[in-house]
Amino acid sequence: MVKITLPDGSVREYESGVTGLQIAESISPRLAQDVLACGVNGETVELDRPINEDASVTLYKWDDAEGKHAFWHTSAHLMAEALQELYPGTQFGIGPAIENGFYYDVMPPEGVAISETDFPKIEKKMQELVQRKEKLVRKDITKADALAFFGEHGQTYKNELIEELEDGHITTYTQGAYTDLCRGPHLMSTAPIKAVKVMAVSSAYWRGDEKRPQMTRVYGISFPKKKMLDEYLALLEEAKRRDHRKIGREMELFMFSDLVGKGLPMWLPKGTALRLRLEDFLKKIQKRFGYQQVMTPHIGSKNLYVTSGHYAKYGKDSFQPIHTPEEGEEYMLKPMNCPHHCAIYAWKPRSYKDLPLRLAEFGTVYRYEQSGELHGLTRVRGFTQDDAHIFCTPDQVKDEFLRVMDIIMIIFKALNFDKFEAQISLRDKVNREKYIGSEENWERAERAIIEACEEKGLDAKVEYGEAAFYGPKLDFMVKDALGRRWQLGTIQVDYNLPERFQLEYTGADNQKHRPVMIHRAPFGSMERFVAVLIEHTAGRFPLWLTPDQVAILPISDKFNDYAEQVRKYLDDNDVRAYVDDRSEKVGRKIRDNEMKHVPYLLVVGEKEAAEGTVAVRKQGEGDQGSMSVADFAKKINDEVAEMTKNY
Repeated sequence: MVKITLPDGSVREYESGVTGLQIAESISPRLAQDVLACGVNGETVELDRPINEDASVTLYKWDDAEGKHAFWHTSAHLMAEALQELYPGTQFGIGPAIENGFYYDVMPPEGVAISETDFPKIEKKMQELVQRKEKLVRKDITKADALAFFGEHGQTYKNELIEELEDGHITTYTQGAYTDLCRGPHLMSTAPIKAVKVMAVSSAYWRGDEKRPQMTRVYGISFPKKKMLDEYLALLEEAKRRDHRKIGREMELFMFSDLVGKGLPMWLPKGTALRLRLEDFLKKIQKRFGYQQVMTPHIGSKNLYVTSGHYAKYGKDSFQPIHTPEEGEEYMLKPMNCPHHCAIYAWKPRSYKDLPLRLAEFGTVYRYEQSGELHGLTRVRGFTQDDAHIFCTPDQVKDEFLRVMDIIMIIFKALNFDKFEAQISLRDKVNREKYIGSEENWERAERAIIEACEEKGLDAKVEYGEAAFYGPKLDFMVKDALGRRWQLGTIQVDYNLPERFQLEYTGADNQKHRPVMIHRAPFGSMERFVAVLIEHTAGRFPLWLTPDQVAILPISDKFNDYAEQVRKYLDDNDVRAYVDDRSEKVGRKIRDNEMKHVPYLLVVGEKEAAEGTVAVRKQGEGDQGSMSVADFAKKINDEVAEMTKNY
């Protein structure tokens, strides 16, 4: 018999060899219908995998990330099987589950180019294969047999992967006539896959190396119900409407230029004003919480990044060293702000009385991204982080964590990110060799993060083995208006950089000690945060933040002078307004400015000019009546004051 511990803490006994499916059946027939995979001592496995020892077991359904992963991983194999039948001789690279669906990198046979016109054919073949309800059979295989099998079938990319694997740890999965090199996990069969959609096709270099062959990457998504697919496709249409690249262009927030360089955004006047307001917003909060602003160069000596370890980590993803006229002198575009802040800490002796020292900077960094990976503001080559680094004693870590969490909560509330998740990333429970720092400091830091979350009533998910080698961390994933998850805030404990830079402080015992370094970035990067904010709000920013609060619409050219008087009065009273003096009908002006998401529209004509008033329209609510210009200015300022009173 084996003892199975379930997530609620209950313990059940089963015969050795029991499977996740049998455990689900013993709990509830309905659960057995819904469950897709199971977790055994933290490892996700198939439902028919035997459990031969005492274990903690979690049963995963569609709503669980692990359930979706198994579902989409199996769907990737299903698509590969379809491609194999449709295009015999296709070579396969890798086919993982991703955040939304799956993809497979393939090399079609000579003369075949997979395009969007092939999508219906691929979907039809996948649906045909699903009807067979093929079981996925897992098999342990020796390295020699794996090389022989995939070599016989002409799968050179698979054999390249096998060459790097350790013998005795190689498995394949087979469904029907398709066999793939894979670690799993998967569904037990393809039967639960009820709806499929091929979403896109693109090119991808084998293993991300521009010097290797270019493969065809086919993206897809699948669901256990057709209704779910229909809802997802409707969501995608809404996402297109909210695309930050489209809205950013319409609102004239930012631009890109191939002449300037790919992945290097340029902020236009309205976008710059919005970004600076976000920066000012955070600076005010940081000042309340005891941060000091610093500014560091856009470049640094190569030796700085060798010392920090960033050269070894980001060398391939950074721009090549810059050589100065002085022989042997090399600089690099800054990939991270933290080494510069370590240098600031080290420039003079520090005492425990100086700590915590909180240094903040909106620092621009540069990392090379492949052209195919660039995407609007979310994936760029130059971006500005709302970086801060806190240098503190080990016993100050918890309090600093609590303070950073307070800042993140203020930001989320101010920008209406009311749905978010948090994840605590801790060390592996068994393998501690890859982590630096003392056992005592790690335990203290991990306990501090857990206790900080408990004190804030934050239901954070704990993931063992997900900590960075240099320390544990807490990440925040927000859900936007479409339910998409974005990682924004992060707080990381670091024992590595203080060690590498030999940072010290003199303690109360008059001895030298290493400070603990906390990295924190509530926005993450200004570029990515603005992109997320645009798509979350569909360009309808909060009144205090939006670039244009008011559009003034004269009903004919002869009232342009009065419209300009209104604009100047509003400007003098800190209300952001502009005049739409185009020779268009007022109805057209209203529609155009509503499309630009301007919160308030002021229509002015003969009556308003004579009385010193404006006819007010509010975005989404229509006509609000007439009021004096002074009363309207007060109204806007009162609304902004109410919104920002706690910030």
